[in-house]
Amino acid sequence: MSSPADPDRYLSVEDGPETELKVKGSRFLGRVFRIASADEAHGRLQSLRKRHHSATHHCWASRLGLPESPTERFDDDGEPSGTAGRPILNQLLGVDVHDTLVVVTRYFGGAKLGTGGLARAYGDAAAMALDAAPKRVVLREARLSLECGFDDVGAVEACVARAGSDVHRVERAYDPSPNLTLFVRRSRAEVIAAAIVEATAGRAKVIRSHDSW
Repeated sequence: MSSPADPDRYLSVEDGPETELKVKGSRFLGRVFRIASADEAHGRLQSLRKRHHSATHHCWASRLGLPESPTERFDDDGEPSGTAGRPILNQLLGVDVHDTLVVVTRYFGGAKLGTGGLARAYGDAAAMALDAAPKRVVLREARLSLECGFDDVGAVEACVARAGSDVHRVERAYDPSPNLTLFVRRSRAEVIAAAIVEATAGRAKVIRSHDSW
């Protein structure tokens, strides 16, 4: 996951299987999805609503975006305030996963659980679903677009070699002139770019085009 010691990685999930928790006759079905946008989260939720159209509630929480500025949302879907969406979100925060949607679908079993019982049930169902979902480490990288003369290719390649594992991959083109695209660790992008410019006495042009993950 992302941390001060490793700012180039964070933890996310793959889509998980449906899990089931039974509490006093009520069924709580949990699902975890990897999402890339709020629209995708909405689509996943609507698909579950159609699949479990006779269920009583579809409560959910999501955490979307980069670790330093995530957008966190939740919804109780008609359950008493604070008894469903917030406990689900707390489980998301506890495992520190991002780009994730957790939905807990409830089929009411006839016995009321009380606010404390509901919060425990939704939290436990979310935890069960998150535990069952495969985790994935997301590597954050920057793309450096590089132009140089043929005489400077050797110096550039030497810089790439010295950067070692900080360079994830390189795309090379030499027609009509050398053009290289470097995919590098996000936190090392400026250092690598500066080294290339220095090694070529400023002749190489390096542009940080965008970050990806």
